[in-house]
Amino acid sequence: MEGRIVSVCCLLSLLLSQATAEEEENFTSVLRDTSHIEETLRFATEEKAADYAAAVQRLRKIYYSSIKPMEQAYKYNELRQHEISDGEITSKPMVLFLGPWSVGKSSMINYLLGLNDSPYQLYTGAEPTTSEFTVIMHGEKIRSVEGIVMAADSSRSFSPLEKFGQNFLEKLIGIEMPHKLLERVTFVDTPGIIENRKQQERGYPFNDVCQWFIDRADLIFVVFDPTKLDVGLELEMLFRQLKGRESQIRIILNKADNLATQDLMRVYGALFWSLAPLINVTEPPRVYVSSFWPYDYAPDTSRELFKREEISLLEDLNQVIENRMENKIAFIRQHGIRVRIHGLLVDRYVQTFKEKMSFFSDPELVFKEIVDDPDKFYIFKSILAKTNVSKFDLPNRDAYRDFFGINAITNFKSLSSQCSYIGGCLLDKIEKAITNELPALLSSINSGKQPGLSSCEATGCGEKPKNRYRKN
Repeated sequence: MEGRIVSVCCLLSLLLSQATAEEEENFTSVLRDTSHIEETLRFATEEKAADYAAAVQRLRKIYYSSIKPMEQAYKYNELRQHEISDGEITSKPMVLFLGPWSVGKSSMINYLLGLNDSPYQLYTGAEPTTSEFTVIMHGEKIRSVEGIVMAADSSRSFSPLEKFGQNFLEKLIGIEMPHKLLERVTFVDTPGIIENRKQQERGYPFNDVCQWFIDRADLIFVVFDPTKLDVGLELEMLFRQLKGRESQIRIILNKADNLATQDLMRVYGALFWSLAPLINVTEPPRVYVSSFWPYDYAPDTSRELFKREEISLLEDLNQVIENRMENKIAFIRQHGIRVRIHGLLVDRYVQTFKEKMSFFSDPELVFKEIVDDPDKFYIFKSILAKTNVSKFDLPNRDAYRDFFGINAITNFKSLSSQCSYIGGCLLDKIEKAITNELPALLSSINSGKQPGLSSCEATGCGEKPKNRYRKN
């Protein structure tokens, strides 16, 4: 009897092992070829790291010598709440994944990085799984980094996130791993939008955190599931935050092989109909239709079409990676333009205040009149008369009422007095950076020339102003 039991157990064990082997064989057979990812993103291509490092060094030099001094002198950070850190200048392009819960954002990152069935893949499932902001970045070895550590490290570009509080930092996690794609780009996976959840229930300002990442993202993938295209209040709020960033947005209709071709066409039309009121632009964002995960497509799927869509998306991603230096220069130049306009406006407020003050005047009443009705004193109109100032770049008038409510007008000097014999004038330096230095750096990159530093720039010496009283 005992021998029979042993033989039955052995037979069951043999059958189970055969079944497991067959399952593994069937499982591996449904994995589709992903070699096009490596080919399209050109992993084998060697980058000119020395040229890129030289361009970054030149950009840092221009920012810290020509733009940062005016930022600090006129407290620009308190107006726009955006101070550019060293980590932000040297950071890689950021790709942000947004969208409702369980649409395949984490699965898409796993697919692009080849993390499926590895111990380090992002957790996925049919239920809302991602509750943290997950930053996937390059590192020499695989490890996780706590949000508190990421915010404390000034060499990274995430130190400003500390302002959102400890509750948020507990929901921020970084994952470092050695990967060819992560050498060129950083991915950010976000918690899925749940329409019946209020922002307060998350324990931190979710919309403000999303806005921070949106403002710094080079490419924004908004992912949808074709079987659930519900557009609610939280998704509407998200698209309001994306205003002005339409050129960075790409819409992903993921899991598209779950529907027949005819149904997919209807869903495609329904998606545009739902999003049309939210994206009010002449040219809508590009929509990619495919199934971004490693397993084989469902039967009767347009395989060639889906593969072409994937390659097109990868080319889009590759374009952002290759243009990262140009985008960074353009971003710093745009920032410099805003700082210059802010400096000109504060200078105009200072001059107007001095002109209206008399021996018997009450300083508070005089300045209250100016800040309450700046148009009466032609403050904003006078700035438009300056060179290279567009009316579309002027900040909101009400923002300066709040700005001067915190910073007394008497704390600021006029631009004409912001000059030194060694360092030059703040206005001249920032204008030179905007009109000459940054465009020259951009053209040197496009022409393939290495943007070297002159001896004066390397030592940090400034341009001496001309002496108006000295005869030539």
